[in-house]
Amino acid sequence: MITVYFSGTGNSGYISRRFSAYMGIECHSIEEDLDFGPLFRNTDVIAFCYPIYGSSVPRIMREFVAKYQNIIRKKRLIIFCTQMVFSGDGAKAFTRLIPGCERNVIYAEHFHMPNNICNFPLFPIRERERIRKKRAADQKLKLVCHHIQNGISKKRGWSPFSALLGKLQNTSFPKLEEKGRSSFSADLDCTQCGLCVKICPMHNLQLENGNVIQKNNCTLCYRCINRCPQKAATVFLKRKPKRQYKGVSGSNPG
Repeated sequence: MITVYFSGTGNSGYISRRFSAYMGIECHSIEEDLDFGPLFRNTDVIAFCYPIYGSSVPRIMREFVAKYQNIIRKKRLIIFCTQMVFSGDGAKAFTRLIPGCERNVIYAEHFHMPNNICNFPLFPIRERERIRKKRAADQKLKLVCHHIQNGISKKRGWSPFSALLGKLQNTSFPKLEEKGRSSFSADLDCTQCGLCVKICPMHNLQLENGNVIQKNNCTLCYRCINRCPQKAATVFLKRKPKRQYKGVSGSNPG
């Protein structure tokens, strides 16, 4: 078994690394410079973990899965998704990427994690929320590992009600996602330090003539917004974040 994940600001990375440590297995980010083909061929079970956006799998993870789908469809799967409030069928959304793979899922779970949308006033970054959700996630992870080690199967998001809740978001999200591809901007406080260029998982940004230029390829992960030293980066809303999200540990955004 191995774990493979995408994490924009640290939540999915935290779940993936903790799960892998409990289970004693390898853990890899899809951003690593690896040929995942041999890794996938030499394992029986692949655990995927990703943040859920609008009850949909992030585009960066969709593109990764498309690249290796012929191998993945033959494997048993564990699916974890991280969410702020609810996603409905966030874990089951993965199975829509590879027709027929649903029958191979042996476990699926949702983890409620701290908010990372730092430039939206209705969702403030709160320390108490971070502590509370981290504690709850740790407890759930231990139970999940106990279930898997003892052959207990659970599939969160598989019910008709979950599918209905998912549709409340995922029917409109594709248009929002497409609009978001070109929504990055940096305000006048930008010092052209190049950090956002370096950390962007989509290689969407570059420095040109003293400005940060985008290539219309944003995956809406919010990593640049939460890590910009000047709080100059924004996506969608042209609003400075009052407080950035520093990851579930409180200090490590990766």
